[in-house]
Amino acid sequence: MTAHNAIHIAVLALGGQGGGVLVNWIVALAESRGWVAQATSIAGVAQRTGATIYYIEMVPPPAPGVTAQPVLAQMATPGDVDIVIAAELMEAGRATQRGFVTPQRTTLITSTHRTLAVQEKMVPGNGLSDGESVLQLVRSQSKRLIAADMNALARKEGSVISASLFGALAGSQILPFALADFEAVVRAGGVGVEPSVRALRAGADLAERMRGEAEAATALDSLGSATAPRRLPERAANATQQALLARIRKDFPRSAWDMLGEGVARLLDYQDAAYARDYLDAVAPFVLLDANGGERDQSA
Repeated sequence: MTAHNAIHIAVLALGGQGGGVLVNWIVALAESRGWVAQATSIAGVAQRTGATIYYIEMVPPPAPGVTAQPVLAQMATPGDVDIVIAAELMEAGRATQRGFVTPQRTTLITSTHRTLAVQEKMVPGNGLSDGESVLQLVRSQSKRLIAADMNALARKEGSVISASLFGALAGSQILPFALADFEAVVRAGGVGVEPSVRALRAGADLAERMRGEAEAATALDSLGSATAPRRLPERAANATQQALLARIRKDFPRSAWDMLGEGVARLLDYQDAAYARDYLDAVAPFVLLDANGGERDQSA
């Protein structure tokens, strides 16, 4: 770690990914164990052209009789970050470009899922940038890499990505705190506790399994299928989104579930649940066409 055993953490997250919640959990975790912690943030801009960069410094409890207060920095400095947490793959690449990720020092925890940039959304077909090359870059530049689809991991448990990233931080065992300490912080929040704890434990289990080069290579290999539709999750983050999942299962054939779920997820990210419902309304007539062998019902 850094001089005087301080720990420096940078968190990069887009709007709606719970970056502020994650940072508050980390600060509360440190303070619950008697550490001195400080968090600052530099806001990003709209339309997916940047992320908010949160920065945390934490210092161990002072020795008995020591009353001096540490002076903590306001923002991350290239080459001086111990842990980088990125809530999206391209943000991990941005952190590496900024010099926050260094092979001598930095553990990088990143989700491999994508939140598309405006330029990617404008392409009629598959406009995704080359995520595999980004993952290769961050793998080569980090001291240790924990990379997986943390968003899918959280959605599977009915939670959000901040919880699975917090769990991955716990499972990395970089911080000198037990898993029970992480769980206690989430439970103290009192909101969405059980799904968040499940996602936390899933993230921790994943991080514990990802040891060494073999696990990092597995994450790299799995990225090749990232553009394929994800399986329709059993649980959503809230009741409104759960209703959309229920409608897909009720009104559409099983063969279409995964693709429709992907469409709904992207429209929720782009706008809101009402927009996703409009999408399902627009697709619903095709079910009747399929049932009629492709013939439109002229009486409708």
